Amino acid sequence: MKSAVIVFPGSNCDRDAHDALEKLTGNAPAMVWHKDGEIPAGTDLVMVPGGFSYGDYLRCGAMAGNSPIISQLKAHAGRGGYILGVCNGFQILTETGLLPGALVRNASLHFVCRPQKLKVESSNTAFTSAYTGGSQVIIPIAHAEGNFFADAATLDRLEGEGRVAFRYASGENPNGAARDIAGILSENGRILGMMPHPERAIGDHEGGSDGIGLFKSLMAAA
Repeated sequence: MKSAVIVFPGSNCDRDAHDALEKLTGNAPAMVWHKDGEIPAGTDLVMVPGGFSYGDYLRCGAMAGNSPIISQLKAHAGRGGYILGVCNGFQILTETGLLPGALVRNASLHFVCRPQKLKVESSNTAFTSAYTGGSQVIIPIAHAEGNFFADAATLDRLEGEGRVAFRYASGENPNGAARDIAGILSENGRILGMMPHPERAIGDHEGGSDGIGLFKSLMAAA
């Protein structure tokens, strides 16, 4: 699988993304500076990493969502390429319109950083085929604006179309997200935005190894 990681000023999870992709796919991803405006030809997966792009000025992901690289990201999506947006990357994907809804301040108004129990909604997606549908995994979170918000019609559509990929486990919602939503898919199922950090859960010294399944799923799909 050929991959790329977009790097914005303020990204702080780009190296984690790089190391996870290199370790699990055997190929180092291209590190694409946001002003380069070009995603390498033949790229299967583009990862939009977490961090604090542009210092979270205006609102999280707003400035990054208007960066020169975004036109290339949308073109990649238009070709049916895979995109994984994690934490700030999820926020950026909603700002660009590649995913619906918005991420707002945690209900507690506090930054949360901890291992997080999640429910895998279905194994019938390109990002979750290596998991068992309905199973529970633990993947770290670290965010202050992870509260997923959308109107009732959008939420119903996401549910009805099977586009909720991950939920916070019952009673474990860390941020007040609507319907415990932790990650959602695009209409074609090739774009995933999620607040938890699978790249920080690939074994060794990180927060467990439950993130490996997501990358294995992508490798099988690409």
